[in-house]
Amino acid sequence: MKTWFHSWRAAIRIARRDAWRAKGRSALVLAMIALPILGVSAFDLTFRSAEPSPADRVERAIGAADARFRDAQMGGVPILQDPAGDMNAPARKQDDERWPSGPTDVTKAIPAGSTVLTDRVGSAKLTTSHGLLMTEVRELKASDPVARGIMTLLEGRHPEKSDEVMATSHFLESSGLSIGSTLSARNFDRPYRIVGSYELPDSLDTAQVNALPGAFLAPYAKAVEKSGLPAPESSVSYLVRKAGGFTWNKVQEINTKGVMVTSRAVLLSPPADADVPLYQKDGWGNYEAGSADRAAELAAVATVVGLAMLEICLLAGPAFAVGARRSRRQLGLVGANGGARSHIRAIVLSGGLVIGVAAAVVGTVLAVVLTLALQPLLEEAMGKRFGSFDVRPLELLAIALLAVLTGLLAAIVPAITASRQSVLASLTGRRGVRRSSRVLPVIGLVALVIGAAVALLGSLVTEQVAVVAAGSALAELGVVAMTPALVGLFGRVGRWMPLSPRLALRDAVRNRGRTAPAVAAVLAAVAGTVAVSTYMASREAENRAAYQPQLPYGVAAAFVREEGGRDVPAVREAVQRYLPVDVRADVERVSVGKPGCPPWGGDPGCGRFEVVVPPANECPLYVAVPGREDPAERFTPDQRRKMVTEDWRCKESSSGGMYSADGGLLVGDAKLLQVLGVDDPAAVKALADGKVVTFDRAQVDKNGTVGLKQITDNAAADKAMEEGRPAPGKVSTVPAYLVPGGKKSYGVQALMTPAAAEAAGLSTVPLGMYASTDRLPDAEQRQKLDGEIAKLASGVELHVEEGFVNKYGIVLLSLAIFAGLVTIGAAGIATGLAQADAEADLKTLAAVGAPPRVRRTLSGFQCGVVATMGVVLGSAAGMLPAVGLRLTEERDQLRYHEMSIAQGWTGTDTAPPDVPIVVPWETLAVLLVAVPLGAALLAALVTRSRGALARRAAT
Repeated sequence: MKTWFHSWRAAIRIARRDAWRAKGRSALVLAMIALPILGVSAFDLTFRSAEPSPADRVERAIGAADARFRDAQMGGVPILQDPAGDMNAPARKQDDERWPSGPTDVTKAIPAGSTVLTDRVGSAKLTTSHGLLMTEVRELKASDPVARGIMTLLEGRHPEKSDEVMATSHFLESSGLSIGSTLSARNFDRPYRIVGSYELPDSLDTAQVNALPGAFLAPYAKAVEKSGLPAPESSVSYLVRKAGGFTWNKVQEINTKGVMVTSRAVLLSPPADADVPLYQKDGWGNYEAGSADRAAELAAVATVVGLAMLEICLLAGPAFAVGARRSRRQLGLVGANGGARSHIRAIVLSGGLVIGVAAAVVGTVLAVVLTLALQPLLEEAMGKRFGSFDVRPLELLAIALLAVLTGLLAAIVPAITASRQSVLASLTGRRGVRRSSRVLPVIGLVALVIGAAVALLGSLVTEQVAVVAAGSALAELGVVAMTPALVGLFGRVGRWMPLSPRLALRDAVRNRGRTAPAVAAVLAAVAGTVAVSTYMASREAENRAAYQPQLPYGVAAAFVREEGGRDVPAVREAVQRYLPVDVRADVERVSVGKPGCPPWGGDPGCGRFEVVVPPANECPLYVAVPGREDPAERFTPDQRRKMVTEDWRCKESSSGGMYSADGGLLVGDAKLLQVLGVDDPAAVKALADGKVVTFDRAQVDKNGTVGLKQITDNAAADKAMEEGRPAPGKVSTVPAYLVPGGKKSYGVQALMTPAAAEAAGLSTVPLGMYASTDRLPDAEQRQKLDGEIAKLASGVELHVEEGFVNKYGIVLLSLAIFAGLVTIGAAGIATGLAQADAEADLKTLAAVGAPPRVRRTLSGFQCGVVATMGVVLGSAAGMLPAVGLRLTEERDQLRYHEMSIAQGWTGTDTAPPDVPIVVPWETLAVLLVAVPLGAALLAALVTRSRGALARRAAT
């Protein structure tokens, strides 16, 4: 034991001294190992710190209260809820019963003697320095001890009067206001003074204003109603503090009154799933990741970590071999003085141990320092504050041990190679000739065949992507194991090359111990890049083929559906001002009820509108049948398939595009037809004659008219729909013109003029506009338009049709650059080792009259040869996983397509899906040509033309 300890201590001291002498090489290997450790450690620290503790989570949700009570909106019937208070369902409901709805009085469920704090949340368009900003308004007495922890006061003070508010820092930044400024709301001229700023620890990017209870939302709602608009909605909950808190049994007791409870005691000590009645109902359950999911996640993480370690070992291994080669005389002296092969192995392995430990320390320390320094930026990026800076020593130690293990693994092969060198060869500088292993290529070939078979089998038979990934990884490892043999095959092409590349290729083949790891490192990086690039290029081609434009190319559309189109004129003016508009078509929508009603109705005094489809034109698959939830169930799969593929009533309309209005009916003029590219003089004449121009055959009855129904009683309409009856309402019949030829109308199914709508007894409100443009707007024009629209604080739906946009171009370029850097790094390391080995040959060439440039050209070709071999092998290996994944997706899409046809789902394309496999030739060209050429040129540039003078080695 004592001898073992002293020998390793001496080996570590020698390795430490060598590492310090070769600072450049040591720094390179240290950086390769430390950077992944830095990234993983920083991620661990950030993830653990960003995840608040249960106590922090409770404090941010309910402050210092014992529970938060809120209405389940189920009419007060008993409910079941989950422990977190996020999900709920009626306690007793049959499958054929209607889902209960309606408010309940939450205050009656609050125990007597409790301290109660009201928390009401609504929204309003507040005035800012730039215009208007839709903002969340919260009425909560934040200074109350019960609310402590929900809001963090940053500056100023809490509101104390009814005309005072405080705002989140995000709101102040977005609005251009500050403490001391005043604000108000649209339709509400009452001013409020900002007295403080705060933040929500779990939502830093929320624009919110806080006022005292009853100070803003109630008077604001009255003012809005007075202006003729529906009152804005708000939600209320109650923070409750009570001695003893609220146990799970108490929460379930309160649930019988239709009230949901978020309890501090339950959140800190949740019950078992078996004690949660909601989880026992069909379709409900605890959807947290189970053991199988966690096992799959661990397997994925282990695979990624393993491949990363393999890549680092392949990159760092030749660097340790360089060090061993440069220290071969020193190692020979160790052997000459009685050192065993184990001592030589220990010295080289100690080099990996020293670098690994140093990388672990540097990576971990930098991770802690950088995470602490960047904590504010990380919090802003994630949108929430850290609970605490959570450092878990065992996790960081495990990550650090990966660095040590990586360093040792990278030094194993150089250590074995160095120990096999004879003492005489080490002292004289001679290189022995050793045949490469014949077993390893056979193992690699077997792994390649099995991996390829598993990947293809997984893509053609199973539905598990993990099988394809596992097979591809095994095949890639097989190619890595075959690399020495494949390098030898490359050597056969050297006979047709000039002197310098022939020497470089011969040197690479003869010294496979240093060439193979570098080639394998390039292979692994390029294989991953080619796999991802091929998959993404294939997806891009699929998305391009499936892309459906929402509007004709270059056409812009803007809609405003709220407040009765109040902001539509301003939006039209902004679009006209900032976009190169050619033709503008203003459109309106039909409104039922008060002018400010939304299109979908629902508010008091508001109705809705629909285009009546004659019974003879309805698709049988969707005709409601009393007592049957799904009308399509009365047909067989073959009947459904026949209807979807042959019955025109069940086929998808060709007018898919932007959603414009209910029934696709717009009120406008012939300019809209011009903007949409519908060239039909008969349609223009029909509009002038007061007819409805329709693109949907199903809307026209046998008399050539279209029925337009105004529904004023929403409750009666909903009940009729549940019973399979037509909704009651006033129907106006208007003559119609059906545009022939199935022309694409981009979501517009019917069009009528304002005069025709008025004649039919329909009320209209402004909706928006369509506009054709002379050219696509540039970035500056879009930014100005977006800024102008943002000032209105309206829900403006703006779309400019730019055609298909490739989202993956920058990703493919980034992958190519990454693979190029890894290739140049690996080839550079191999070149450095080759120069160390070939120094004697270079001196011989110089002695026989070779010009100085031979050293540069030979170095460049050595680097280029390694890069070329790795890129070629990696490109071939990377195709397998991409093809396997695409074949798997094709099977999934075909199965879904067949199921859709069999179920009778309309909107399904009757043609089978096309899942192309596209080779990214641009990326491959960069990898196969530019990267090896760049590596060769770089190596030639950094190599000195003349070597250092040295005496002749004794022989």
